[in-house]
Amino acid sequence: MAERPLIAVVDDELTCGSLPDRSREFAERAFASAEKLLVSGCAGAEHSLVLDIALPGMSGMDLQRESRWRRQTVPPVAFTAHGDAALRQRMLKRGAVECLFKPFSDTALLRSIRAALHVK
Repeated sequence: MAERPLIAVVDDELTCGSLPDRSREFAERAFASAEKLLVSGCAGAEHSLVLDIALPGMSGMDLQRESRWRRQTVPPVAFTAHGDAALRQRMLKRGAVECLFKPFSDTALLRSIRAALHVK
């Protein structure tokens, strides 16, 4: 059996098992902050990153910039409850595959993760 792609989910409002139930096609590691991801040893091992833009401490944008600085090219899927078209465009320009606005559907999240993994 092939190894499932690892998705790191960074969200300060995490609930256990953040990805939709039907997403068992992925392995998931959840982190309550960007800093916790960076010190975990997981950073750079994940295949995609699902991240909240508005995190306390290091923001999702800061994490995206730090990942690029470390030459970690994991494609992020960003989300926010307080966004607009300009923020979405900024995130996409910086390499995010998608920038979703809360509330978003499980379908939209899974479609974005699959796009990040180049899965159709």
